[in-house]
Amino acid sequence: MTEHLDGAVISTGFDVPVEPLRRAAHYTGEPGCIAEARAFAARFLEQLRTEWCAPIDARSGEELLLVVSELVTNAERHSNGPYILELEGTDSAVLVSVYDSSVALPRRFPRDPQRVGRHGLEIVHALAADVTAERVPVGKRVRARLSLAR
Repeated sequence: MTEHLDGAVISTGFDVPVEPLRRAAHYTGEPGCIAEARAFAARFLEQLRTEWCAPIDARSGEELLLVVSELVTNAERHSNGPYILELEGTDSAVLVSVYDSSVALPRRFPRDPQRVGRHGLEIVHALAADVTAERVPVGKRVRARLSLAR
């Protein structure tokens, strides 16, 4: 059971979910998809706060939205077709996965403050606990795990 005191959700220990919260959304690449993906991720975070009592502070939330923005922007820019954003979370971490139709794995460029652009994957690596990219039967999957605990 969960008790509510002044709007706060307090887990009693008997109602903790056992499966991670999972949500996925499909995007066509039409204008506005990146904003839609950020809004989808923001709703996911709110649901994670409510259902998992996840301690998501403003900084963690903004970092997750930035990672989502960078990964879906890369998928939109470098693939020929739609892409899928998949989010999976618990009270301690969120896994962001983006699937697209391109088989070309993303390249991480060396740090260069003089370079204009192409810093997206560098940003994702700086914010995420780990980042992987792999080919899948329909293209590739780029995955980033963000820790919610500070």
